[in-house]
Amino acid sequence: MVKYIAAVLLLVFAFPTAAMDPFEDDDNPDPFEDVNRMVFVFNDTLDQWVLRPAAQGYRKVTPDVAERGIGNFFANLGEFNSAVNSLLQGKLDAFLASGGRFAINSTLGIAGLFDVATPMGMESRETDLGETLAIWGVPRGPYLMVPFFGPRTLRSGIGSVGDVYLSPEAYIDSTHGRNGLYGLRVVDERAELLDADALLSGDRYIFLRDAYLQRRSARIESETKDPEDVFSEFDDDWLDDDFEDDPL
Repeated sequence: MVKYIAAVLLLVFAFPTAAMDPFEDDDNPDPFEDVNRMVFVFNDTLDQWVLRPAAQGYRKVTPDVAERGIGNFFANLGEFNSAVNSLLQGKLDAFLASGGRFAINSTLGIAGLFDVATPMGMESRETDLGETLAIWGVPRGPYLMVPFFGPRTLRSGIGSVGDVYLSPEAYIDSTHGRNGLYGLRVVDERAELLDADALLSGDRYIFLRDAYLQRRSARIESETKDPEDVFSEFDDDWLDDDFEDDPL
């Protein structure tokens, strides 16, 4: 039920704005700020009275080792999504990295409760369908504040709908078990952000909006960057000086 509600809300808020402003506008990424601010107030009130107290209670009663294990468990589920999206992006190395992490942590890591892949040198390559759409050339679209789900862009919002169906928990037969996992994930992720609450000052809406857009932009830029550009960032003189005495 949760995944269908998520899909409906994201699509309802995404497609009307797509018809009004389908293209990326760096000068004004938030053309619907008035509406977005009203949704932000709703989300913030929900967070203040429900999510934050639930996260504080969760942190209080959950031992640190158990909290780390739960965080590892959900991070491991995310590796499956990353593997699928890496394949859709045509990145075989990232697909093998995420797929390998998922396989190893799901088995040796006891269903992902322990991250044994990282000490083995297997680095996480997190990605999602929003980044896949960016690589495919889909414009970013306007910034959206979606009820219950928080900040999105049109592109990442549509990607989030697809990501729901690329997550292993979406295919759990038991409705109670599936929704229980969704709820636990939300509380666990909110608990991880409790320490960051003190950093929010001034206009919290602007702070969260800019932080989200900058983070998404940085991630997409790193995913779409030409590998040759990475080497071009090194100073040619440094390369020459470093290897000029190399007899080979």
